Amino acid sequence: MITNEPSQQVTPLSTEQEQAGFPAEIAADGLTPPPAPVPNPFLPWLEVLKAFVIWVLSVVMLAVVPVFVALPYMIYQWTKFGPPRPEALMQDKTLIFLSILGVLPTHLLTLALVWLFVTEGGKKPFFEALSFRWPRTSSPLFTTFLCTLLALVLLAIGFGVTTLWGGSKTQLDLLVESSMASRVATALVAVITAPLVEEVIYRGAIYSPLERAAGKAVSVVVVSLLFAGVHVIQYSQNVGVILVITILSFTLTLSRAISGSLIPPFLIHLVFNGIQAIFIVLSPFIEKYLPKADEVTPTTPGLELVGRFVETIIGHVWRMT
Repeated sequence: MITNEPSQQVTPLSTEQEQAGFPAEIAADGLTPPPAPVPNPFLPWLEVLKAFVIWVLSVVMLAVVPVFVALPYMIYQWTKFGPPRPEALMQDKTLIFLSILGVLPTHLLTLALVWLFVTEGGKKPFFEALSFRWPRTSSPLFTTFLCTLLALVLLAIGFGVTTLWGGSKTQLDLLVESSMASRVATALVAVITAPLVEEVIYRGAIYSPLERAAGKAVSVVVVSLLFAGVHVIQYSQNVGVILVITILSFTLTLSRAISGSLIPPFLIHLVFNGIQAIFIVLSPFIEKYLPKADEVTPTTPGLELVGRFVETIIGHVWRMT
């Protein structure tokens, strides 16, 4: 007997299935799978665009926030002594110290900005989204050892390149040498905030979406050159220093690409900066016991002193043997 009743009942999907992107009903025979949702090809590049906006804002803050930190002092100097001359401002030790100290709140604001972008306002876990975890292919102890070794190799390469290349002092050298307070402030920034914030921006917020959109090779080149390019202004007086920073940048980005984790470049960066920070602070005391050397500009202040220190120790050991 033939009726107009359907052979099978159409089963509506649950609310979870509807939210996952499936249609409200499946085929009457119950066998035909629902059509797969079509991915938006422009979505990964939209994330890349957002990351570059965050990068631009971080650079702007790095130029603006230290000025606001030093602004009360500049106003005080203006009201008491009149309009300052530009050359006087460049040699004002207190102003230099405040401008370096202003990098700390800049880094904190940058970190907060990256957090808003990466977590979408707290909806996603921050460190997981940045792949800030130990590499799955090696233990934490071996990773730490390898990263420390790479940092030491980079320091040796940096000393060798700048020794052979030579060059004049950089802007950072002049800032650090202005006063002991500036030395300490530079060392604190180099160790406490710079490695974390810079790796979170370049090898985290920018690299991750760029890798999904363009692949590892393009991401390594773009991020490495971007990081090195930002430092060109800081070290514009010395091509050798720029070369060393570029080598450092490619090493950091390659470690991110190979390990799939943000921790290796962070550790390399931390050790690289940390060793130099120690010598930046101690250099006025150590230089009293080191032989005079020709003017050589380091990758960052302290590297040339590290080389001279190691050279002196080796010389003493050689004479003892």
